[in-house]
Amino acid sequence: MEKQEIFNEIFNQHYSKVFRLCKGYVNGNEELASDITQDVFIKVWEYLDSFRGEANISTWIYRISVNTCLLHLRKQSTKKEVKTEKMPQIAHEAYSLEEEEKLQQMYACIHKLQEKDKAIILMVLEGVEYSQIADIMGITEENLRVKIHRIKNTLTNCVHGNI
Repeated sequence: MEKQEIFNEIFNQHYSKVFRLCKGYVNGNEELASDITQDVFIKVWEYLDSFRGEANISTWIYRISVNTCLLHLRKQSTKKEVKTEKMPQIAHEAYSLEEEEKLQQMYACIHKLQEKDKAIILMVLEGVEYSQIADIMGITEENLRVKIHRIKNTLTNCVHGNI
């Protein structure tokens, strides 16, 4: 299989997960999340030849995604623009007004978290396995479980207005 075919398969399989992860980092801003997601896949394309297969491909993509989101937050003025017809415009998700308000409240609470905690909870929400998250974050699975419990308590308090 040639590089373009491999990339297309990776893109189709992981785009929506990466987009939702990025959307969590930018407080629900879909346009900005789309831009960052594009940056992630540019990096995937650039480094695809150097992927050695030592980790799961999704673990590798999540590492790139988290690092790209963190880099964007640190350097919001830097943008890499690539014009291509292959990238989707912006992924839109349709929710009722009540659901949208709850999601915006949750994104606002997630946005208040420290960077590592934000990365962890966004991957949990995407259904990434704990062992994979622990590997991505460089911590033990036991430590991860403790962190997730604390993060969930913090988010619960935030959503209920206690923070």
